[in-house]
Amino acid sequence: MKIAIASGKGGTGKTTVSSSLVSVWESPVIAMDLDVEEPNLHLFLKPTITGKRTANMEIPKVDDTLCSKCGKCGELCQFKAISLMGEILMIFPEMCHGCGGCIAICPEGALTTEFRELGEVTWGQSGDAEFLMGRLRVGEAMSPPLMRTVKEKLKEMLDASSKDVIIDAPPGVSCPAMNAVMDSDVILLVTEPTPFGFYDMKLAHEAFLPMGKPMGVVVNRAGLGNADVYDYCAEKKLEIMAEIPYDRQIAETYAKGSIISESSDEMKQIFISLAEKIKQKTGSKKSQGGMP
Repeated sequence: MKIAIASGKGGTGKTTVSSSLVSVWESPVIAMDLDVEEPNLHLFLKPTITGKRTANMEIPKVDDTLCSKCGKCGELCQFKAISLMGEILMIFPEMCHGCGGCIAICPEGALTTEFRELGEVTWGQSGDAEFLMGRLRVGEAMSPPLMRTVKEKLKEMLDASSKDVIIDAPPGVSCPAMNAVMDSDVILLVTEPTPFGFYDMKLAHEAFLPMGKPMGVVVNRAGLGNADVYDYCAEKKLEIMAEIPYDRQIAETYAKGSIISESSDEMKQIFISLAEKIKQKTGSKKSQGGMP
């Protein structure tokens, strides 16, 4: 089972919820940080790192002595990472998505492969949980290719031993967020009861809905703001699976880099209950043919 912890915007408490769920999860679990642009799950889980590797992406390299200047590669590339300008074939590595289509279509075999560094994949152990994260190279704009590399490492870990996976996803509804939740069995939207929180949670719900995955909501800082989030969830029959109170002690625990489910018995019970509801929701999904 894969659980994606997502949100419409940053700062709602995704990592707070992710780390707390990992701490109370009874089944064997892998905590995966797919927010590769700004990973911070490790700050709370404090894993012992046991391995890392550089993540590279294949990009094309041209041999001008073989290139016939037909322009087929440029016509194929929708991102204009390769383009024929007059008699010069130009390659823009930062725009390449690494699909390999230009290399495959070249009739002269003038395009071969070289590599561009994307970032780093790191793994380790945090208590009973395994840990996995990606970190994008400074200045690198292409996060989905690195996320795919992290997922490849996850597959290796799951092949070695079957476990549940809790995914700390990137915020928002752009390509990185969609890439993070697409393989999940259930999506948990973390929001806050403020106008901004409600607006962005609504965007996320509408963006993820066509995937046909079960979804639920966690309201962080409950007691703050207004009732718009609650009214929307009632209208859309979107289950509010947990509420985290707007409380100074929780804020202090977070500021210290500690896991809030370990701050009190009350908080621990909130997340134990949330974990059980998630398992029930995924069971419901299986019995209903994958629809929420």
